[in-house]
Order: sequence, then C-alpha cells, then structure tokens
Amino acid sequence: MSSGAKYRGIRKRKWGKWVSEIRVPGSSERLWLGTYTSPEAAAVAHDIAYYCLRPESSSSLHKLNFPSMLPPNVQPGMSPTSVQKVASDAAMAIDAQFLTTPTPAQQHADNYGQNQDLNISVEDYQY
Repeated sequence: MSSGAKYRGIRKRKWGKWVSEIRVPGSSERLWLGTYTSPEAAAVAHDIAYYCLRPESSSSLHKLNFPSMLPPNVQPGMSPTSVQKVASDAAMAIDAQFLTTPTPAQQHADNYGQNQDLNISVEDYQY
C-alpha cells in the first residue's frame, strides 16, 4: 500500500511517523499502542487491540484493517497491559519487515550488479 493509505485507528505525525492508540471500553482511558515507521504496522497494532478489547469484535472482523493477520495468541478479554504488549510486538515485527525488504529500485540494481560494494583503496591511485 502507499504511504498515504488510510487505515482505521492510526494517524500520521507531521514528522512522518505513524501512531496508534485506542480507547479502553468502559472508561475514558486511551491505550497507547506505539509509534511506527509504516502505516501498516500502526494498523496491525490497532487491529490487535480492537479485537482483544472489544468482545463483539470477534464477530465483526470486517472492521479490522488486516483481519487475516491476527496472531494466534490473541483473544478477546485480555488485559489492557497484555494487549499493549502483544499489539506493539506484532507491529514492530511488521515495521522490521518493511525496513529489511528492499525496494523495487534496490532489487533492480542488485539484479544488474549495480549495488555491489566498491573495493577501492589508496594504492589504486598511487603511481
């Protein structure tokens, strides 16, 4: 998805990072889910928190950004602290994938040998 994609439960800071938080049902408390480099990571954090904190969410998976990406260890009714940890861990894993996945331009350069380390030393320029 593009960096301008709109997902539920996230927003972009003016300096470019994506954040996610959610209200804890039955209170006015907000649960901070984290700051991430990709909107997809922030959206996954929100999905996990939404699913775990709202008992009716198990029947409304269509409200999630990525319903197929729920980790197997999450379940409705988890404590807010547990939800925060699980959501943050999953989102950081998504961010790590985005940071280590080469862009199409990098893949193209690698295919043509243009992205190899240069082995140049001072001796190469001495006469």
